[in-house]
Amino acid sequence: MLECVINVSEGIHLEAVATFAQAVADDLLDVHSDPDHNRSVFTLVGTWAPRELATHVVDMCNLNKHQGVHPRIGVVDVVPFVALDGSTEDDALRARNEFAEWAASRLNVPCFLYGPERTLPFIRKHAWKALMPDVGPQQPHPTAGAMCVGVRRPLVAYNLWLTCPLDVAINIAASIRSDTVRTLGLQVGEFTQVSMNLIEPEITGPHHVYEQVAQRVEIHHAELVGLLPARALAPIPRDQWVKLDVSPQRTIEWQLAQRMERLRNRD
Repeated sequence: MLECVINVSEGIHLEAVATFAQAVADDLLDVHSDPDHNRSVFTLVGTWAPRELATHVVDMCNLNKHQGVHPRIGVVDVVPFVALDGSTEDDALRARNEFAEWAASRLNVPCFLYGPERTLPFIRKHAWKALMPDVGPQQPHPTAGAMCVGVRRPLVAYNLWLTCPLDVAINIAASIRSDTVRTLGLQVGEFTQVSMNLIEPEITGPHHVYEQVAQRVEIHHAELVGLLPARALAPIPRDQWVKLDVSPQRTIEWQLAQRMERLRNRD
């Protein structure tokens, strides 16, 4: 089975987010929206739902009207395919390539590819400058921009909310950045934030980065964005779950089991 964690540049108009979620309800494991980032993260399974979601978002959203603190190059900004148990990285790579070809031909949206070729941060830095799309038009879609379509291993998207000045948050983000942790320091309303992707959560998990940041500044609260693999939860002491905003119910495996139960009951 493949997971697809689509990041959409809409987190303010929740009626639109609800419409998107309803369109892919059978294959939706989780949706997380943030108005300051103006971004929603949809955790999906399979290859049909990502296309259905992308179609609705491109129809309804306009990048030219978007404001939010998170970097983005399109209304359907990031489309990573992840191999879960029973699938291989080759399966995910095939799904990535087929999705990019479909998005370019059906939606006329250019796609930058990441995975074996390059990282997502590389695309963020070089898109439309030293790097042109791998698939589709060589200019942005007039309202949808472009898509970053990739393949990756399961990761943990994680935010730590702070009350310190932005320059302090940026310095903290830089200080904990590593081969296993990607970070941004952001201003989010009255708070600042260290926003992270824990790309090898078995090595550096939520409890590790929480303690690293807590040694430097007081943390207001933690926020798990989307789901985490059960193996990333396993080493975290149970008495830290609430503080770290994690639980068994927030794992990919738990939500997959819930989805199967819903489908069985419906049939």
